[in-house]
Order: sequence, then C-alpha cells, then structure tokens
Amino acid sequence: MLPTKSYALIFLKRIILQRLLLKSIVGGVSIKRRSRTDIAVDILRVAMNGAKKTHIVYEVNLNFNIAQKYLEMLKEKELIKHENGLFITTDKGKVFQEMAKELKL
Repeated sequence: MLPTKSYALIFLKRIILQRLLLKSIVGGVSIKRRSRTDIAVDILRVAMNGAKKTHIVYEVNLNFNIAQKYLEMLKEKELIKHENGLFITTDKGKVFQEMAKELKL
C-alpha cells in the first residue's frame, strides 16, 4: 500500500498531464462558455425563418436534451412558437434578440 503523499503526487501529475493534453488538443486557446442569453439569441437567430429542432441543435451546437429545455423556456416566454414542425421566432423574440445584441456592444 502506498502512503497518502504518493497518492496525492500521482493525482497532481495526472491533472497536470490532462491539462497539457487539453491545451495541445485545443491549441492553447482558452475555452469560453456561452451564457444562457447567448444560447437563447443563437436559437432565435436560427429560427428566424423557421427551423426544425435538428437544425437548431446542429447550428447552435447543443445536444437534444439541452435544446429541448431552451425551446420550452423560449415558448413559455413567447419568444418562439412551434407550428407545423418548425420553430419560428416571434415578434417578441425578434425584439429580445435586438436588445441582447445592443447590450453586448
């Protein structure tokens, strides 16, 4: 059985190697997470002229479960509507999208 210090050292080495590997895969570029507003605006942009859920998922780079939660939230807020199998941005959604763009500067 190894002493506790050895386990800690192995753990730290493993973390360092994982970070180095991630940096080399990503090219040393820092990964920035999108805000909930950014994701909502992207969905509204894709659905501007009508889009199926699959198209939204691929364009906005989400998985189906996350996309479903956002679509439900946007429907509740009346920013998007679902008609004939297509999600369409409402007038209220277009106003929201413009406001979000202005605030982003």
